[in-house]
Amino acid sequence: MPSVKPGELRLTAKGEATRRRIVEGAAVQIRTGGAAATTLDDIRARTSTSKSQIFHYFPGGKEELLLAVAAREAELVLEDQEPHLGDLGSWEAWQDWRDAVVRRYEQQGVTCPLGVLMTELGRATPAAQVLTARLIDQWQSALRRGVRRMQDSGQMDAGLDADRTAAALLAAVQGGVTILMSTGRVTHLEAALDATLGLLRATAPGASLHEG
Repeated sequence: MPSVKPGELRLTAKGEATRRRIVEGAAVQIRTGGAAATTLDDIRARTSTSKSQIFHYFPGGKEELLLAVAAREAELVLEDQEPHLGDLGSWEAWQDWRDAVVRRYEQQGVTCPLGVLMTELGRATPAAQVLTARLIDQWQSALRRGVRRMQDSGQMDAGLDADRTAAALLAAVQGGVTILMSTGRVTHLEAALDATLGLLRATAPGASLHEG
């Protein structure tokens, strides 16, 4: 049985389901009306829960609930890249991952639910920083594993630092997304990923032979 930290709420399966329903309902409400404008009453109405239930599962009130929603949105960032992110063992798989990333953010448009939530929570607060760092670490780790798979199979330059390469790929995504959110144009995200992957492919062993 998993351990429970002091002060942490121990939930039954039914309790977990109720908590998840509140988080998912709050996420929908926030995507619709924005984090700042969303009240606990809005969330109660959408999820058909009482005020006592909200505070039972989220004793810290709205801030704690927003943090739970932000954590779920962070999970979705990675889930939406699957199954490609977990299977980066060929150039075709990398292209599929690139397409999934572009499609996700193109559909999302200029409003990033996770970004809005982190702004509302305060990006400099310890809890928000931990959440952001966890997302970045998990994302970079998955990309690093993909780079190493490609190196092990001889499809990517073995001399590359896998961690720095993964960091560069992640920076390409985030840079493109930042411009997308400012302009509504996905072209910079596409260009950043295409250029980065193109350079990696061009320096791969035997690349000149394949190109010829």
